[in-house]
Amino acid sequence: MSDVRELLAKGREFRAAGDPSGAARFLVEAAEHAPTDRTVLTELALAHFQSAALGRAEAVLRTLVDLDPSDGYARLLLGRTLTRRSRPAEALPELRLAAALTRDPDVAAEVERVAARVTTGPVAPPPSP
Repeated sequence: MSDVRELLAKGREFRAAGDPSGAARFLVEAAEHAPTDRTVLTELALAHFQSAALGRAEAVLRTLVDLDPSDGYARLLLGRTLTRRSRPAEALPELRLAAALTRDPDVAAEVERVAARVTTGPVAPPPSP
């Protein structure tokens, strides 16, 4: 199966059925045939994210952001991926950009939650007397 549209459709079908890992197999092949197709890459990033293949999701999302720096959804998903990888300080700028680009109040709320994690990180013990 080498037609990108067929591979994309099959990947979406597997994702909709709750099998993001299965979806990724088709979407990886689609991305090999169309490495700059933002629709294919977005679906692939979602499949990786949903299957907890967060390193792969991050790599695809960075490609998406490079292709279109104004893609608020890609930045949101990159921020969520970095947060799930326990890197909230790196996630925060991406989430802030996503909030500015999408103007979505739910994204703004997510920025506040992650910002609170960054600013209230581990507390240093008090100095000994």
